[in-house]
Amino acid sequence: MSYNSFSQQKRIREAGISLGVLQPGKMNAITDVPGVEVGQVTRILGDSIRTGVTAILPHSGNLFQQKVPAAIYIGNGFGKLAGYSQVEELGTLETPIVLTNTLSVPVAMEALIDYTLRQEGNEEVRSVNAVVGETNDGRLNDIRGRHIQKAHVLEAISKAASGPVAEGNVGAGTGTVAFGFKGGIGTASRIVPKKVGGYTVGVLVQANFGGILTLNGKNLAQALDRIPNSYKQDTDGSCMMIVITDAPLDTRNLKRLAKRCMLGLARTGGIASNGSGDYVIALSTAKENTVAYSPDSLLSTSYTIHNDYMSPFFLAAIEATEEAIWNALFAAESMTGFKGARVEALPQDVVLKSILGE
Repeated sequence: MSYNSFSQQKRIREAGISLGVLQPGKMNAITDVPGVEVGQVTRILGDSIRTGVTAILPHSGNLFQQKVPAAIYIGNGFGKLAGYSQVEELGTLETPIVLTNTLSVPVAMEALIDYTLRQEGNEEVRSVNAVVGETNDGRLNDIRGRHIQKAHVLEAISKAASGPVAEGNVGAGTGTVAFGFKGGIGTASRIVPKKVGGYTVGVLVQANFGGILTLNGKNLAQALDRIPNSYKQDTDGSCMMIVITDAPLDTRNLKRLAKRCMLGLARTGGIASNGSGDYVIALSTAKENTVAYSPDSLLSTSYTIHNDYMSPFFLAAIEATEEAIWNALFAAESMTGFKGARVEALPQDVVLKSILGE
């Protein structure tokens, strides 16, 4: 099939390009992991507001009462991720994950605290570790105006659902930029082979970073005229990556899984530059490993995939991260925003010609 037969596609696989060797899930999304839900609120108003919220729920129950094993890996720490230290110390997540813009982290934390305190069964709760990630959408969005309110965060949580996930200029990806083109929200998944359980690994990204754009090992920066002129301005940015699996993994192996998502980012040409906040939050939704807020016994029992069987999960995380970033780029549309700034969508025809030929 020649590249000329393609119009702009919403996902890279629709254009005939497959990444990696493992098979994606049915929706090729983080919501292929059973129980995972995503909700988004998009704010596009006037000529200056280009921002939003993306909420990820590992399960639909009371997450504070039934926490999930978690780990966070910092690829490069120029960011404002909230809630890191308790996850690092205790190895659990007790609130939904919210992604938004840099200056809206505090209000998102307040909303998560409100959400948690209001849940039935949490009437006596006096401490909440709200986990909020961010990237800076100040190029297209009036970020200093702080146009995200608690109501927007709570709305995103209330909208959370299983099923296909909107990508591109939506939610926390509304005003983001990647490799000089319009970035956004992207997602993908992989199924590990049946001989290691047939589990699902799903990834969602908030793509807002730079580097030397690369696809299937081919450097596209030259063809797209995106060789950086300033290695500060042209490569800075951030990428939040959420990786979730239904495999029973403990915190230690979740941290190892999270590290591999950085390799997926690197496959796209990201370099985790000095000014980039690149964070990976990894979760396991395995029911046998949920952690009760009020334990009924002194000892706890959990299961984890043996180290010797972790490599397929690492590969799944790498492939799903790479494809999620490309899905964000393919779905995103050109946008004009704050003070007339304009960012063009990825020119898919040039990409497809470079990769598939004529």
